[in-house]
Amino acid sequence: MYNVLTLNKIATCGTSIFDTTKYTVSDSVENPDAILVRSAKMHDMEFSPNLLAIGRAGAGTNNIPVDKCAEQGICVFNTPGANANAVKEIVICGLLLSSRKVTEAIDWAKTLQGTEDVAKQVEKGKSQFVGPEISGKTLGIIGLGAIGRLVANAVIELGMKVIGTDPFLTEQGKAQLHASVKIVDTKEEVYKEADYITVHVPCNNDTKGFINADTIAQMKDGVRILNFARGELVNDIDIKEALSSGKVAKYVTDFPNENTVGVENLIAIPHLGASTPESEDNCAVMAVNEIIEYIEKGNIINSVNLPNATLDAVGTKVCIIHKNIPDIVSKITSIFGNDGLNIENMVNKSKGDFAYTMLDINGEVPCNLVDKIQSNDNIIKVRVINK
Repeated sequence: MYNVLTLNKIATCGTSIFDTTKYTVSDSVENPDAILVRSAKMHDMEFSPNLLAIGRAGAGTNNIPVDKCAEQGICVFNTPGANANAVKEIVICGLLLSSRKVTEAIDWAKTLQGTEDVAKQVEKGKSQFVGPEISGKTLGIIGLGAIGRLVANAVIELGMKVIGTDPFLTEQGKAQLHASVKIVDTKEEVYKEADYITVHVPCNNDTKGFINADTIAQMKDGVRILNFARGELVNDIDIKEALSSGKVAKYVTDFPNENTVGVENLIAIPHLGASTPESEDNCAVMAVNEIIEYIEKGNIINSVNLPNATLDAVGTKVCIIHKNIPDIVSKITSIFGNDGLNIENMVNKSKGDFAYTMLDINGEVPCNLVDKIQSNDNIIKVRVINK
């Protein structure tokens, strides 16, 4: 039996996929073989040696120590695209909120409760909330992944122009974009042209705080900025100064904190981007299927810290996580050859400092052979999966 620990509430349409004859799933199991998580902080957790995988029911993995996990041979998965439609919808909502002063108008209307002739006051006071239409304006998109592409195509249908950039955009991804989307090489080109800017990139050392005083200075006066990706992408102090000066007309963020709540012209939404039942279901199903595929077959799909790799084996499958260094694969294969075992098929993939090798072995793999492989200091974890 495999133990699966849930650190947050995971939709039952996902957890019910686990075969109860193979898996025990709960929020209290000990020594888990896999962990399912949404937002729980995991950086201070100690992981048992038998932990194989962590499935994040969502896209961001800032709450998981992904590098530490790779060093310990723990595969971390996320669920890219599972919540893309939900985030796309709230981005469109954010566009409208940033233009039409809807939240301010609603707050003002509430103050009319208990007063006389409300209708007359509304007609007299509505002019203070006039805002521009988005049709005909240019939306700049930083990051044209699953969410960015959906946003681009949707706003074009609303009459907007789109300019976007993404150094990792594939030909397949480009083919999914509306033909009128203008793709440029640099963020600076987006800053120059966009009336609205929405960011859809992961938060890492290269992107943290990339919306700051210097980049804002390159944008149009009165630009409206939307952040439904990660709060740390935008420098709080700089955005507040830009709002105060009028350089930025509105900032909409899905990640309120002590610096951003209650600030004029800053709309702070309490992290609702993926908060739909459909999104939570999609993420749960994808995360569970990724964990099952890895535990039972050794295949890696949508990992953030190890390379994606699949192998359809006809015999015994040996799965090895190791350092990405020269000659390590030949040392592994020679161990099988010296033991008289034939390798029918093999897959070797790498990602940064780590690599993953899967071998399809014709015959039984003895325990002492696994010990020989594991004795190499550059081998992190070895698993044998019998047919």
